[in-house]
Amino acid sequence: MAGTIKDAGTRRDFLYVASGAMGAVAVGAVAWPLIQQMNPSAAALALATTEVDISTIQPGQQVIIKHRGQPLFVRRRTPAEIDSARKVNVASLPDGLARNAAKDASAPATDENRVIRAEWLVVSGVCTHLGCTPAVSTPAVPQGAHGGWLCHCHGSDYDTSGRIRSGPAPENLAVPVYSFMSDTRIQVG
Repeated sequence: MAGTIKDAGTRRDFLYVASGAMGAVAVGAVAWPLIQQMNPSAAALALATTEVDISTIQPGQQVIIKHRGQPLFVRRRTPAEIDSARKVNVASLPDGLARNAAKDASAPATDENRVIRAEWLVVSGVCTHLGCTPAVSTPAVPQGAHGGWLCHCHGSDYDTSGRIRSGPAPENLAVPVYSFMSDTRIQVG
């Protein structure tokens, strides 16, 4: 009889483990479709990167493209704009951080930390105050005091490197991850 009790305990333990394992498999089978549906769709993954043809952009001009549902400014800066941006003392800026997704979060807001090639600036086209789209400054139609962008809603003024210089905006325009595929094409994302 002692052997029977021992065998019953072993079978009972096996049944508990087997039931638990089957329950875990059942929970996994139910949870898998729920978790899988939270992954981005193929359409969203296709929008993860955007290619921009920059061959027709002249010095002093910019294009506005849509990337991940947001405006993105791609600007070909003139030598004067580059020089102006490089002369700025970072300590005088309201936001001293580069806000460049490809750099360390603590990188200073020097012009060199905000561009890959000095002639080309790629920044988010969304004002960091309330999400408006700032107006671009051109030689024909100057906007603001620093030659970059001016958000007319509340007066946030950005320089030719996309850094906030005055107004209520708390941060510089963000620099997304981008790379040069060739001398005439940029890939953002």
